Amino acid sequence: MVQTPVKPETLLLTLPTTLKLYVTQAQFEALAASNRDLRLERTAQGELIVNPPTGWETGERNFSIIVQLGRWYEENQQGKAFDSSTGFILPNGANLSPDACWISQERWDTLTDEQKGTFPNICPDFVVELRSKSDTLKSLQEKMQEYMDNGARLGWLIDPQNRTVAVYRVGLEVEIVSNPSELSGEEILPGFVLDLRRVWG
Repeated sequence: MVQTPVKPETLLLTLPTTLKLYVTQAQFEALAASNRDLRLERTAQGELIVNPPTGWETGERNFSIIVQLGRWYEENQQGKAFDSSTGFILPNGANLSPDACWISQERWDTLTDEQKGTFPNICPDFVVELRSKSDTLKSLQEKMQEYMDNGARLGWLIDPQNRTVAVYRVGLEVEIVSNPSELSGEEILPGFVLDLRRVWG
């Protein structure tokens, strides 16, 4: 007689915010593959970060950013553009997922097939983080600085709550711009201009 194996029951585990979970790179990749509905990230020290789904306002704002970056990308056919579902392994070992980003073709072409893998081993040249109501400004500022420390050349931290954008550039102080109507991709993304009217709402 052949016995059918019993499928293990799935249980939900609630973790207190004071408890930190640490995973290896291999464990992180296994978790991400098994939990595609979650946006998981991992610090350089291996701490697992679970980001809940965004609310409709943040989703709509981020969609506008992605559409505008995508339009520029399609018209210029330069490099590689990615949305918020893409994770990257930064040089310091962190696994992070910007809300929108772009990598130059020149840098992308230096990666081996293995480095491109599921999570490319590279920090994007250009990153965007959009603050949602559940995000602390401090945590996003730290994340933006981590991108810059690992090879990003231009970064925008967009904060709809305060209608400000923190612009990160290599070797320069962070510039805080109040209530801008648009942002320029500067020499990193020539010709790209983000219209913020849809983002501010």
